[in-house]
Amino acid sequence: MQKIVSFDEALKISQNLLKKENPKEYIALFDTLGRVLAESITCKKNLPAFNNAAMDGFAFKHSDSGKTLKIKKTIYAGMSIEPCLEKDECYKIMTGAKVPDDVDTVIPFENTIKYTETNVKVGNSTKKGNALRLQGEEQKLGSMFFKQGEKLNSSHIAMLASQGISTVAVFKKITIAIFSTGDELKEPWEKANDDEIYNVNSSALLSLLHEHGFEADYCGVIPDNLKESIEYFKKMKKYDAIVTSGGISMGEADFIEEALKTNGFKESFHGINIKPGKPTMMGIMEDTLVASMPGNPLAAYINAFLFLIPALKNLQGISKIAHSKVLAKNIEEFKVKQGRVNITLGNLEEEKFKVFEQNKYGSGMITPMLKSNAILILDKDDHIVKNNRYIKVILF
Repeated sequence: MQKIVSFDEALKISQNLLKKENPKEYIALFDTLGRVLAESITCKKNLPAFNNAAMDGFAFKHSDSGKTLKIKKTIYAGMSIEPCLEKDECYKIMTGAKVPDDVDTVIPFENTIKYTETNVKVGNSTKKGNALRLQGEEQKLGSMFFKQGEKLNSSHIAMLASQGISTVAVFKKITIAIFSTGDELKEPWEKANDDEIYNVNSSALLSLLHEHGFEADYCGVIPDNLKESIEYFKKMKKYDAIVTSGGISMGEADFIEEALKTNGFKESFHGINIKPGKPTMMGIMEDTLVASMPGNPLAAYINAFLFLIPALKNLQGISKIAHSKVLAKNIEEFKVKQGRVNITLGNLEEEKFKVFEQNKYGSGMITPMLKSNAILILDKDDHIVKNNRYIKVILF
């Protein structure tokens, strides 16, 4: 008997479906984009490492404001000089240069009253500490930079480089296999007659996973035959995750669930009270996460986005796995059928959401995915979404 769950139950189950000890590896900093930290990282070098000038100008004692000062030395970035100022003296200094301890303020060239090669007159309006970046003011030695489970982007990499970190511990990438089912399917590189259809789901799911930082192997189309399906899955237990589409409804040629169970599959749910994508099935086959999406392209794509992506993030060791929501105003009234959670596609622009084609489209279509950039998840008690109603949507 199918185990049908609510949307919230499916979300909770999928986000905690399988988590195991991920092996880690050490890779070069340049290769870490999109990878997941296997170890927390603390500040190893004060940022800035020393007091330095934020602008080109003159470094002086704030108590000398209003005076004409003699330029004692010029300090360039990379130089380090001992404090040496005498009465009514200052330094000419360049951006990034180390500021000696006998001055406490920097005035940019353009803010001085007058300067020559040997002297500068400073006014009284410059605040003490102006244009002076203090040692450790951004990050102090020992402070926490990044925690285990963070996914690295270019700004993370910039910070790691500032610490002289050239090798980073990351979790090894999980391995994922993708299948489609159905004897009627033809691959895009094959010729399809009028009774056959092209395999949309595999290309769409592969691309969706890549967009979220996952690599996957496309393993072909599983025939509509129980014996062959069993043999297919027997070879796939080496993967961390298996993703299928189609073959999970109640049709006579839908063998996926039985073939998986013959190989030790235990379902966590088979069916969600949603539209589209009610047949969606997820569970565990020994140490392998299994996610079976509906055969209809829109249903397969949307449900993979909502349930599979968080499950894979959890499996990969990513700490932040839930999709973020943004507040928007609905600008076109539309209706939905009550009694189930409705997953509605539309376009979000300048914080305004417009449903796609008045919500009149089917789960077998592709165009709604192409023309939409946001998902609205409506409660099962919703019937009419009125104009100007504030809602929360997920961008995809």
